[in-house]
Amino acid sequence: MSRFRRIKKELRAILAADDWQARLSELDGWPPGELVSPLFNLRLDREEAVRWRSVTAFGLTASRLSDAAMEKARVLMRTCMWHMNEESGNLGWGIPHFMAEAMVQSEKIAKEYHKILASYIFCDEACDGNYLDHPELRRDVFWGLARLAGARPELVAHSERFLVAALDEEDAYNRAYAAWTLGELGADGARKPLESLADDPAEIRTFRDGELVDLTVGEMVREALERIG
Repeated sequence: MSRFRRIKKELRAILAADDWQARLSELDGWPPGELVSPLFNLRLDREEAVRWRSVTAFGLTASRLSDAAMEKARVLMRTCMWHMNEESGNLGWGIPHFMAEAMVQSEKIAKEYHKILASYIFCDEACDGNYLDHPELRRDVFWGLARLAGARPELVAHSERFLVAALDEEDAYNRAYAAWTLGELGADGARKPLESLADDPAEIRTFRDGELVDLTVGEMVREALERIG
């Protein structure tokens, strides 16, 4: 068995375990660079829980890289950006999750790359954006912005008007994640558009606080309104 396959197998076993969070410290047994390729692969795993948990593992791995050598972390983030580029031949499923979690775990990465993550939802000529036409891929960006806003809201605040606009999206996930992010930002200016969605019955399944949860858009909107106060 190749070293890549062995690491991927062992890493997947950790992420699939019931006590996966307690076992994340086992990742320290590998050089962070050796975990990158297996984690990129596991973001597409057949099991939803493993896919999401790989995000947490990636963030920790990226932080270790940034602590050891920031240039290696930059290479990693540029690799993520390449996956988001149509010219790469890949759809970037899960990549914005990885980018955001890296920024949550590493302030150094966050300061350099937060504007790039946000640029994927910028959709007017006033901004230098990389707007994603694919609504399901934008989901990953909105989730990432919500995650980042929960840890470093000052790095997401400049995206507020695009998040408010996203409350009108047809995709329920995008509405829910935009509301989540606005709540984390305490965006008082978003109160009225949020109030109009307070009873939105559309259902989503997502990853929050280390767990898969089922929620409605309305529930997430009401939570956002409570945060805004």
